Amino acid sequence: MKRLFILLAVFCCCAVSSAADKKSDLAWRSFDKGLAEAKKADKKVLVDVYTDWCGWCKKMDKVVYSDTQVTNYLLHQFVLVRLNAESQNQVHYKGKTYTEAELAMGFRVTGYPTTLFFKPDGEHITTLPGYLGADDFMNVATFIGDDHYKTMKWEEYLQKQKSKEKKEEN
Repeated sequence: MKRLFILLAVFCCCAVSSAADKKSDLAWRSFDKGLAEAKKADKKVLVDVYTDWCGWCKKMDKVVYSDTQVTNYLLHQFVLVRLNAESQNQVHYKGKTYTEAELAMGFRVTGYPTTLFFKPDGEHITTLPGYLGADDFMNVATFIGDDHYKTMKWEEYLQKQKSKEKKEEN
């Protein structure tokens, strides 16, 4: 009986641990494949620039990229790309060949995580340095993804979002 209890306890701990370590259901692509797919599908590109040792990058995966609202929106609006800022893997951008590390430096990425946004044709829209929680990240993603950045300033958009949230609360 004790063995059964211990076995059950070990099984439960493993199940909880693997659920906590579960990665998001997002389909991440390489830089080259992502840009090619975005052009073909006429979708914007979100590039998650990370390093293997980055604690905030891991938190971004666990908290933000696994959030259901974030995941659903990103899958609908963007082609998702991962770029390791320390990798020597080669990528191609605007007719030139770079390592992933060189490309990250070319976009002036100095901290991790950093999120880059591109138009479907590969033109850079903006860079978002650092970690943001799921709600704040959603505001940025919808600002870019829904093309609000073309018609208004970030501060104006954020004010509209806050007003909208207040109305929904009442």
